[in-house]
Amino acid sequence: MLRRIGTTGLLAIALTACAGGGGAAGATGSRAAPSTPSTGTTAPQSPPQAEVGPVERALARMDVEEKVGQLFMPVLYGTAADTVSGENQARYGAQTPAKVIAKYHLGGVILFPHNIKAVGQVVGLTNGMQRAAKGVPLLIGTDQENGLVSRMSALMTDFPGAAELGATKQPERARAVAEATGEELRALGVNLDFAPVADVNVNPNNPVIGRRAYGDDPARVSKMVAAAVKGFAQAKVAATAKHFPGHGDTDVDSHTGLPVIKHTRAQWERIDAPPFEAAIGAGVDAVMSAHIVFPKLDPSGDPATLSKPILTGLLRQKLGFKGVISTDALNMAGVRKKYDDGEIAVRAVLAGADLLLMPNDLPRAYRAVLAAVKSGRISKQRLDQSVTRLLTLKQDNGFLSEAPVADADKAARVLRSAEHRRLAARATR
Repeated sequence: MLRRIGTTGLLAIALTACAGGGGAAGATGSRAAPSTPSTGTTAPQSPPQAEVGPVERALARMDVEEKVGQLFMPVLYGTAADTVSGENQARYGAQTPAKVIAKYHLGGVILFPHNIKAVGQVVGLTNGMQRAAKGVPLLIGTDQENGLVSRMSALMTDFPGAAELGATKQPERARAVAEATGEELRALGVNLDFAPVADVNVNPNNPVIGRRAYGDDPARVSKMVAAAVKGFAQAKVAATAKHFPGHGDTDVDSHTGLPVIKHTRAQWERIDAPPFEAAIGAGVDAVMSAHIVFPKLDPSGDPATLSKPILTGLLRQKLGFKGVISTDALNMAGVRKKYDDGEIAVRAVLAGADLLLMPNDLPRAYRAVLAAVKSGRISKQRLDQSVTRLLTLKQDNGFLSEAPVADADKAARVLRSAEHRRLAARATR
């Protein structure tokens, strides 16, 4: 079920300007043609007007503060949109999730186990947060990889994780599990999953990926990742391939340190890149960056999250990815070694990131990006590129012009349904 935006919503707003080529995109109607002589000559025709869609209308109605807010996806505290939390007040200067969303014009929120108590409660939380987002609906995300990383495991079907599915060598099983996972998430009001893991786990001492990956063979992982992407798409939940350019060959956890991967460019192209290429080929909505240093891809010493040669040069230009680039969580140690929390956010945008996930200090990061836009360090064109990608993701998944409204009764029927339990039991047989 969908909640339609009110009379001041997107469809009622006139587009005053739009970026792009030299057509007459802002005109309203055609000019009268001059009278033609009796010889029958025809007056020159005006060029066709560019179609203005919901993404362009949404972008045109935002001011710069709202555009900057669209980039951020923090974790909020509370089990309802109006829950008063000292944690929210201390971190964000607003007591409730709803007030934080309104204060920073947030484009998204990520859910963690502390937000999860019961099916009806989560439905109420996601619906309440959507009501707090004025004008543009929220991306509501979570990490539901299944297996080791399953933020919603208290409520959802216990599907097998990536390593178990990869061992079957049956991509169709990865697709089926992803579709069922997406159906359960969407029933709860979650529309973005930070899955599947596209890393190739070639280091047995890897402390952070391990069994979260589909395996150690690039070809098999690629097939599994592509299948999972298609499964999420069938459920109309945005999928995120992670962690670019590849976190599989490390013995350091980027949550607590800064890993260095020593693959050559040729090794990267042979081992790490194929699953991301497969995800892009399958139409993945988003790709998440890794907080890893990859000297043969960028000798600067900056992690990939802050690397323009990696995010823009490789992911955008070489692999041709046109969707949303998300950072990994910006409160992790791997990205906070060299710069403060404001500079990290600015550098991530300059590198090519669109979605700034879980900044350690949201007020500081928001102010820093806003100041960088106003000073010209981040151009307005660059900001609009990211916001357009985020709006397009929402439009492509059916919740830009109309905010999604979850239904508690439907969610109770979908979550841990008999069909999904049977799938979970047979998926690895």
